[in-house]
Amino acid sequence: MSGRVIISDIDGVILHNNQLIEGADVYIDRMEKSGFPFLLLTNYPSQTRKDLQNRLANAGVTLPVEAFYTSAMATAAFLERQTGTKAFVIGDSALTHELYNVGFTITDIDPDYVVVGETKSYNWEMIQKASWFIMEGARFIATNPDVAGPKGFPACGALCAPIERITGKKPFYVGKPSAWMMRAALNSVDGHSEDSVIIGDNLNTDILAGVQAGMDTILVLTGYSGRDDLDKVPFRPNHIFERAGDIDVF
Repeated sequence: MSGRVIISDIDGVILHNNQLIEGADVYIDRMEKSGFPFLLLTNYPSQTRKDLQNRLANAGVTLPVEAFYTSAMATAAFLERQTGTKAFVIGDSALTHELYNVGFTITDIDPDYVVVGETKSYNWEMIQKASWFIMEGARFIATNPDVAGPKGFPACGALCAPIERITGKKPFYVGKPSAWMMRAALNSVDGHSEDSVIIGDNLNTDILAGVQAGMDTILVLTGYSGRDDLDKVPFRPNHIFERAGDIDVF
């Protein structure tokens, strides 16, 4: 690979149920020795970089905190470029932390934005307030379009669904497969899409995001998508490997 930045998904590529996938340690070692900057990227907005660093450490991999990038960080980077600095947030502290970092006020008084991430405390009042604010002109932003996590855990897309039905408005989804997520991550390390690669396990998020951003793409078969899924999409990854530990192009 001639790329200058490596972006890797975490779940399904490196971890499965918080355990290292076979060969993932070899994969990470190759990234570290490649000489290229790399980021471990996740659509999950409810963990900070430090949380993710600790998660990998518990699985036996030690990486600097700067090696991680989340959809919450990408959402803050997007909103920092927009007008308005007040947000009503449905999400956990990792999301509000990133918004505070770019100068946002978290409020339920005349917000400029409704920002939805993921939280276990989702309730009727949140749905009502978010819907009313959007109907009154607040812009609707969501960290990622994923509908469900492991064991049916409701993800961001599911939390947005009732608000969409009430308001008739869809959010701008920041996370994969949006090309914005890729560009935000690359911008954080001064990278360029034409010189970079994304490694992921999901054709409809990781690989599609890379295709839309103009990046090289590598699909590994240890997670969501299998070879049988290739005929279901009109695009193809540049490379396919059984597992991340088999990747030999960087």
